[in-house]
Amino acid sequence: MSHTTHDGRTIADGEATGAVLRSTEPISFYGAVDIESGEFIEEGHQLEGENVSDRVLVFPRGKGSTVGSYVLYGLAQRGNAPAAIVNAETETIVATGAILGEIPCVDGIDVTDLEDGDRVNVDADEGTVTVLED
Repeated sequence: MSHTTHDGRTIADGEATGAVLRSTEPISFYGAVDIESGEFIEEGHQLEGENVSDRVLVFPRGKGSTVGSYVLYGLAQRGNAPAAIVNAETETIVATGAILGEIPCVDGIDVTDLEDGDRVNVDADEGTVTVLED
């Protein structure tokens, strides 16, 4: 079994393993993700119809309203949050939501190196993302 590890920066502590759900587009959680189900509902977004629950959500950066922080927190409170978040650049909205929701979060990662469905371990305590290959 071989592993590829990417070194980044810790935003919110924790560790999680799961399948990657990747967007090449920035994400605004306010109005884009249904807090009750974890389903991505923003029309026209490449993740429309996908569910973020228990996935390692990989995207370049957040965008939009500061309410997005509370959407991430609300997802966590309902058990619908991503297992972890990986960004190229984590801005304040996503950082705050990840910290409040206790969602492991790492940035400084080249998100184009991760593909949908890759099984990864996010060790935010160490600031690493490891692709697990069978």
